[in-house]
Amino acid sequence: MSPRSASVNEELRRRSRERLLQATVDLVGERGYEATTLGDIAQQAGTARGLISYYFPGKRQLLQSAVHRLMHLTLQAALEREPRPIGPGAGRELLARAVDAILGLANDRPLLMRTHMAGILTAEGFIQCPEQQRLAQLLRDTVVAYGSPDPDADYPLLRALLMGTVVAMLLPGAPMPRVRLRAELFQRYELDWESGNPPDD
Repeated sequence: MSPRSASVNEELRRRSRERLLQATVDLVGERGYEATTLGDIAQQAGTARGLISYYFPGKRQLLQSAVHRLMHLTLQAALEREPRPIGPGAGRELLARAVDAILGLANDRPLLMRTHMAGILTAEGFIQCPEQQRLAQLLRDTVVAYGSPDPDADYPLLRALLMGTVVAMLLPGAPMPRVRLRAELFQRYELDWESGNPPDD
């Protein structure tokens, strides 16, 4: 049997990494961070425990990458949803979809997103990874489509506003309603309430 090519090996590594990321969001979202071990994640992903250390320095970095991947995929699906926005208002519709995608994750997966936000505030802080960079590029592209004259300044502001909104939604003991927070963001960016994916609540 001939050895596998470099491209085949690269694809196998990519799939293994993605299985680990998916297993992480599934398990942490269900059990919480402390109750989920790296062994649990490896077993769920169908990979060897040692493979996690090959890709990630530790559990906290694995979780951040996993949540950033989930956010990227969720945001991408929202932006590409049919019908695709066209015309002068397309950028505003895309920004509305982006806001609703992130707020929707906080609403639908509160334990996972609360754990993620808490991890960002630890000593390790915000971790740069390929998943985070893809998410950042997608958000920045949305800001550009919206018509920002200074995306390098407006993208970090949008990111900060979304992070603050997620924290406000998930604050234990004093959560704010998604509808109220959405209204504040939509007013700031002059978006129509019917744009994006309006919440039912």
